[in-house]
Amino acid sequence: MMLHIPGVLSREQVAAMRRRLDQTDWVDGRGTVGAQGAQVKQNRQLAEGSALAQELGAEVLAALAASPLFFAAALPLRTCPPLFNSYAGGEHYGAHVDGALRRVAATGQWLRTDVSSTLFLSDPEDYDGGELIVTDAYGEHEVKLPAGDLIVYPSTSIHRVVPVTRGARVCSFFWTQSMVRDDMRRTLLLELDQNIQSLRARLGDCPELVGLTGHYHNLLRQWSEV
Repeated sequence: MMLHIPGVLSREQVAAMRRRLDQTDWVDGRGTVGAQGAQVKQNRQLAEGSALAQELGAEVLAALAASPLFFAAALPLRTCPPLFNSYAGGEHYGAHVDGALRRVAATGQWLRTDVSSTLFLSDPEDYDGGELIVTDAYGEHEVKLPAGDLIVYPSTSIHRVVPVTRGARVCSFFWTQSMVRDDMRRTLLLELDQNIQSLRARLGDCPELVGLTGHYHNLLRQWSEV
């Protein structure tokens, strides 16, 4: 499942983040990947664990907590502290798959990467190239969203970022361990939840909707790992 979630950050929040990120010192992005990823990765990142990364990351996490759609799609158990990156001057990230496990440096806790997310902090017209290409059984999907919008996709997907040839592509990115590790089950639960919400808005809480809501929670009870 790939899902576009618009407006996770407001335009004002994005502008404030960009003012601070545009004045920071970036480090080599290869510091947060393994040997295979380092061969195809060329970008810059905000130093993991830096004061600015922690402050902006907390703001991103607060915005995610306020997004019912992110919760319904990811069913998050825990989320890595968000990271921040920048691509410019031909920088890119070749085809790769995210590592299955990630250790949170601040706590030492391990997290299984079920869901990958990219939060765009540059508008599409501000740079050329830089599309996120996600490959699945149905082909390649090209993603380039307005600033403040989020793309959510399975961490099992092979994906890449094409070279940025003009301007700068600035994003936040992070991984989530879901309460439901299987992507197909998460997709079914999201679709059921969205249909329940749509019907509730039209019909109110009729007995049939109460029954469907019961099915949703019973499936979640069967499939969740907490």
